[in-house]
Amino acid sequence: MDAARSRLHPPIEPFDQFRLQVSERHNLYAEQVGRADGRPVVVLHGGPGGGCSPAMRRFFNPDVFRAVLFDQRGCGRSRPTASVEENTSWDLVDDIERLREKLDIPRWTVFGGSWGATLALLYAQKHPERVEALVLRGVFLLRRREIDWFYNGGAAHFWPELWKAFCAPIPEEERHDMVAAYHKRLMGDDMAQQLVCARAWSRWEGATAAFRPDPGRLASFENDAHARAFARIENHYFQNGGFLERDDQILAHADRLRGIPGVIVQGRYDMICPPTSAHALHAAWPDSRLRMIEDAGHALSEPGISAALVDEMDKIARERF
Repeated sequence: MDAARSRLHPPIEPFDQFRLQVSERHNLYAEQVGRADGRPVVVLHGGPGGGCSPAMRRFFNPDVFRAVLFDQRGCGRSRPTASVEENTSWDLVDDIERLREKLDIPRWTVFGGSWGATLALLYAQKHPERVEALVLRGVFLLRRREIDWFYNGGAAHFWPELWKAFCAPIPEEERHDMVAAYHKRLMGDDMAQQLVCARAWSRWEGATAAFRPDPGRLASFENDAHARAFARIENHYFQNGGFLERDDQILAHADRLRGIPGVIVQGRYDMICPPTSAHALHAAWPDSRLRMIEDAGHALSEPGISAALVDEMDKIARERF
C-alpha cells in the first residue's frame, strides 16, 4: 500500500489561483499547478458537488504538466455554496469551455473520476476538437439503472448496516424512491432537517467508496458545509436525470469520441459505479483501454487506483497516444 501511494508526485502549491464569473450567480474558484508552459490537463472532480482537494494535484508531474483544477458550481471554494440554481450538466460543460478559453489553451487532456468521468465524456462529446485524451476513473454513465443500484437497494445487499443508517431519516412509506424522498428534505426550508439528511446522504457514499475503510474520506463528510453542498447538488442532479436528453445519452453518442484516445481505470469491487458501466463504455469507444484494478473499489485515494492513474499520466508525459 505504501509503495503504491509513493507513486504520487510530491505535494505542490499552485502557481496561479483565480476566480471565474460564469453567470450572474456563480463564481468559480480555479487554480493551476506545475509548469505555466506545460502540457495542459483539466481535472474534473466527482460528486457532483465534491470539490477539488490538494491531493488531486499529485497525479501530475509538475515538471511536465500544466494542471488546471476548479471547483464546480456550488461546491468547494466556488460561490454561492450549495446552490442548485443555474446548475446543470450543460452549465458545467460550458464552464469547462469558458475556462479553456480564458487560459488560451487550444487542446487539453481531460482527467476525471466518477461524476468527473461523466462530465469529461459529456464535454468530449460536445467539444471533441478540444480534447487531446481522456483519463477516466470509476465510470458513471448517469443512467437510471446506475442511480437505482446505489440509491434504491442494489448496493444495500453488500452494506446492510450502512443502508439502514441511510434509510433512517426517511419514513418507510417513502423508501421506494430514496432520491425523491431525500430531494424533498434537502431542498426544503427546514435547515436542521437539511443537515441531518445531508450528513446521512454523504456518509452513505463516503462509507461505501473504498474497498477498505478510508477514515480520511469519511472525515470530510463530517463538515456540515461540505456535506450540505455535496448532498444537495448530487441529489439535484440525480433527481433530474443529470439534465440529459435521454437515459443512455453517453453511450448513444459514443461515436463522437472517435479519434480521442483514452484509458478507463476501474476498481473491480466498485460498489458506487460497478464495472459493468466501464465495460459498456469501453465496448462503445474503440479508442479506449480498460485497466481493471482487482483489489480496489471506487475511491481515487485507493492505492491501486492512484498508482494506475499516476502511471497513465506519466505515459502521457513521455509520449503521445
